[in-house]
Amino acid sequence: MDGSGTAPAARHARGTPGAAYRRLTVEQRRRQLLEAALGLFAHRAPEDVSLDDVAHAAEVSRPLVYRYFPGGKQQLYEAALRSAADELELCFAEPQTGPLTRRLTRALDRYLGFVDEHDAGFSALLRGGSVADTSQTSAIVDGVRRAAAEQILVHLDVPDPGLRLGMAVRTWIAAVEAASLIWLDEEKQPPAGELRDWLVDHFVALLTATAAGDPQTARVARAALSRERPDGSVGRLARRVLPVIAEAGHLLAGGTDGPGDAAGSADRDTAGGGPAGAGSGPGGAGPAPAVTLGP
Repeated sequence: MDGSGTAPAARHARGTPGAAYRRLTVEQRRRQLLEAALGLFAHRAPEDVSLDDVAHAAEVSRPLVYRYFPGGKQQLYEAALRSAADELELCFAEPQTGPLTRRLTRALDRYLGFVDEHDAGFSALLRGGSVADTSQTSAIVDGVRRAAAEQILVHLDVPDPGLRLGMAVRTWIAAVEAASLIWLDEEKQPPAGELRDWLVDHFVALLTATAAGDPQTARVARAALSRERPDGSVGRLARRVLPVIAEAGHLLAGGTDGPGDAAGSADRDTAGGGPAGAGSGPGGAGPAPAVTLGP
């Protein structure tokens, strides 16, 4: 047995001298084992993957796997999830400059780039239901979601979100997760750029819909949209959506505002110095809320 954890005879029998069995640092070897495990866990239930399978995939000996993960397969499974989670948590970190949708676009480019490059690890991280799932593995997955939601709230400049705004952000994170998994199931179609743009539009639409009934979200949406440009994501979205809304103009006649509408109207009056100050038309007889909240 040599320093790689495998007998020289076995190495030559496999015909791979100097490749998989070159000397690696502790961190390099650990990374190699984690990548091999992630690939297996993504395509088979964790209970159907043995340490021998991991050793074979990494082209090392079983004792070597135990040397790095003495807790056995459960420790290896949790470490593999943590490795993927650490990278995913960094995806939404973005400098707080420029329009919100531009920041989201860059964050989603990184996120979908990770999904594309590490599709096996991503699936292993987010597809639950295995008997290998424990409170620890659930906490790892939840930690990714919380970190992503916190980063979005940082971009919105909201340290203490209310129930509705917090729920809207968490709902969007769940939608990004689900869309990414479906994207993998659909052989990465539509193209990543189209999926990214759709998810950005989804966030703007969700934020705007929530703003219609929640004063805090209305303030946040107004501040965020004021920094958008007509030739940016929101401008393009507005130009696509307004013709569709115009065909439903009959819905604006004769209706009575509910409690949520009243809350939104009151907030617009307070924050904008009255309906006209909030972006309505002359005399306060403004257009639909989507236009009021637009850039």
